[in-house]
Amino acid sequence: MDRRRYLAALGAAAALGGCAGRSGGGDGDGTAGAGEDGDGATSTDAADGGVAVETLATGLEVPWGAAFRDGMLYLTERPGRIVRLADGSVETVVESVEGVEGVGEGGLLGLAFHPAEPYAYTHQTYETSDGLANRLVRHDLTDGWAGEPLLTGIPGAHIHDGGRLLVHDDALYVTCGDAAEAANGQGRDVLAGSVLRLTLDGDVHPDNPFDSPVYSYGHRNPQGLAVRDGRLYSTEHGPHVADEINVLRAGENYGWPEAKGPSDDDRFTDPLAHYSPTIAPGSAAFYDGPIEAWQGDFFFGTLKAEHLHRVRFDGESVADEERLFEGAYGRLRTVFTGPNGHLHAVTSNRDGRGSPVGADDRVFRFTPE
Repeated sequence: MDRRRYLAALGAAAALGGCAGRSGGGDGDGTAGAGEDGDGATSTDAADGGVAVETLATGLEVPWGAAFRDGMLYLTERPGRIVRLADGSVETVVESVEGVEGVGEGGLLGLAFHPAEPYAYTHQTYETSDGLANRLVRHDLTDGWAGEPLLTGIPGAHIHDGGRLLVHDDALYVTCGDAAEAANGQGRDVLAGSVLRLTLDGDVHPDNPFDSPVYSYGHRNPQGLAVRDGRLYSTEHGPHVADEINVLRAGENYGWPEAKGPSDDDRFTDPLAHYSPTIAPGSAAFYDGPIEAWQGDFFFGTLKAEHLHRVRFDGESVADEERLFEGAYGRLRTVFTGPNGHLHAVTSNRDGRGSPVGADDRVFRFTPE
C-alpha cells in the first residue's frame, strides 16, 4: 500500500489545447505513447474561458467505476479494490473483492449505488470451470460490503467485457461486451454484446422487449452510459473503425458485427456519431456544472486518442465537437459528474497499454478558474 501517493485538492490549471509531455496513442487494443515523470497534473496556463484542473488523488491502479454517496467519491480499481476519497485522503474500503479476476480488460469494473437503500452494485470478471465470465454483484454497505451475485454467467474474455453500470428510473443498466466473439452481438439470447436492463433487485425488468435481461443488442464493447431528456446514450468501441455514440432504445439492434457505423440496412439502428480511425471512448456524462461554455454538453474520456471529448447535440444530431486536454494526461477512461455538477475524470495509464508517469493513475476535477 505504500506505493500509493495521494494528493487532495491540488489546483493546477491546464490548457484546453493540451500540453507537452506525452505523445502517441494506441487504442483500446493497442499501446499508448510515452509520458513524463512527475507527481501530479501538468501545469500550464488556463485558456478558452479558464478551466482549472484539480488533482484529487494519485497512485491509483486502473480506477474504473466511480460513484458518489453521501458526498464521498468511491472508486473501483480493476485488480479488485474499492477505495473512497474522504477528508483529503484516499481510504481503502475493500482491499480485495473476493473472486475478482483482474486479467486483460476484465476485473472489478463498474460501480453504482442504490438510490434509497444501503446497497452498491459492481460489475466483476470472475473464473468459472468454462473460463472467464462476468457477473453483477450487489453489496450490503451495512455488512462490510458483503457481496450477493444477482446475475452470473455473462460471457467474459480477456477483452470486450463492457462493464459500465447506470441506475436510472428505478432500473439498473449493465453494458456487456461481445467477449471477443463478434457473433455474440447478433444473439438476442446471449447476454454478451448487449445492454441489459434489470430491476434494482436484479430481476428481469418487466418492460424489457424479449422477456430476458436484454434491453438492446448488436454491441461490440459499450463502456459509457448517460441519460438526458429521457434518452439513454451510450459510447461504444469499434474494431479499428467506427467507435460510436448511440441512443439506446428497447429492442433495437445496433448492428455489430454486421454493421460498423451507419448502414443502409433497416434492421440496424445508426449511431448519432462515429469515429474512424478509432479514439476508444471509455465513458459518458452530461454536464450541468458551473462552466457556462460546457452547459448541457456530452463528455467522454478517450483511451487511444488521449483526450477529453466534448460533444454538443442538437436534438439527436451532433452540432459541434471538441477535443480538450489532448495528450496532457494520457489515457482517460471514466468521466463523470459529482456534487455541484463538477466534471471529473480518471486516467487509465497503468492498464498495461499506457506509459504511466510517476503519479498515475489519477483522479481530476474540472472547475472554473
